[in-house]
Amino acid sequence: MTQATGSAGTIRRMVGTVAAVLAATTLLGGCGPKNDPAAAPRTGPTPSPKDALLDAVPDGTEGAFRFSGKDSSSTLSGRIDPEAKAFELNTSMPPDSDGIVVKMSFLVIDDQNWVKAKFSGRPGLPKFPDKWMSLDRTKLADSEAMPTYDGVDQGNAGPLIQAATSVEEQSPGRYVGFIDVSDAEAAKALEDGEAAALGEAAKQVPFTAVVGADKHLASLTLKIPAAGKAKAYDYVVNYADYGTTPKITVPTGAAVTKAPAMAYEMLNG
Repeated sequence: MTQATGSAGTIRRMVGTVAAVLAATTLLGGCGPKNDPAAAPRTGPTPSPKDALLDAVPDGTEGAFRFSGKDSSSTLSGRIDPEAKAFELNTSMPPDSDGIVVKMSFLVIDDQNWVKAKFSGRPGLPKFPDKWMSLDRTKLADSEAMPTYDGVDQGNAGPLIQAATSVEEQSPGRYVGFIDVSDAEAAKALEDGEAAALGEAAKQVPFTAVVGADKHLASLTLKIPAAGKAKAYDYVVNYADYGTTPKITVPTGAAVTKAPAMAYEMLNG
C-alpha cells in the first residue's frame, strides 16, 4: 500500500517498513477532495450503469460499516464510522528479506490517534503493549504521515469508478467495465508512479463491482496488469455490514495506554 540483540541496522530496516506502511497505504484515502459522488442527485428516470454504480458508493448516510481490501503490497481490514469521523484500520505485510513480519493497527477518531504494533519473525525485535497506544501528534516528526479521517470512501471506490470509460450491468447488481487509472484522481489510488509505469494499459484496466440488495457497494476489484518487474495483482475494496457494524468509541481503561518513547522512535525513524 500503499516503516535488542537486534542491531541498529535491523531496527532501521524495521522502522523503514513501518514508515512504508504509514506513507504508502494507498488504499487509505488520499484521492483528493471527497466530493461524495454517491450523494450527488441524479436526473432522469433511469440512471446510467455508471451513475447507478456511483450512487452505491458510501456517502456517510449508511451508518458504521466494515472495510477490507488489498493492493500490491498490503492487506487491510477495519471499520468506518462516519458519525464519529472515525475508522479502525488493521494492516499486515508479508515477511521482508530478513523474515520480519509487521502487523499494525490504527485508530482515528476525529483528530485523535492510537496505534498498535507487533513485530515477529526473529529474536530481539521491540515489543509493544497489546493495547491501543495513544499518540501525541506534537511528538511526531511528520504528523501528516499518520492516517487521517478524510471521508467514508476509504477504499477510493468513487474516484476509480468516476474514471471508468465503460460500465455495463451484466446482471442485477453486478457490473463490469474498464477504468482509466491514468486519470489524475484515480492514479492517486495506486502507489506513486504505478499508473505511469502501466503506459497505455493504464487506460483500459478491467474491473468488476457488486452492489448488494441494499443498493450499497459491496465490492470493487481492478485487475492491475504487470508492468516491468511489477507483477499483476488485484486491487480490491470490500464494504459490508452497513448500519449494523458496532460504532467506534474512544478506548478506555485497560484497553489503552500512552505510547512509550520507543513508539515515537519507531514512527519518527
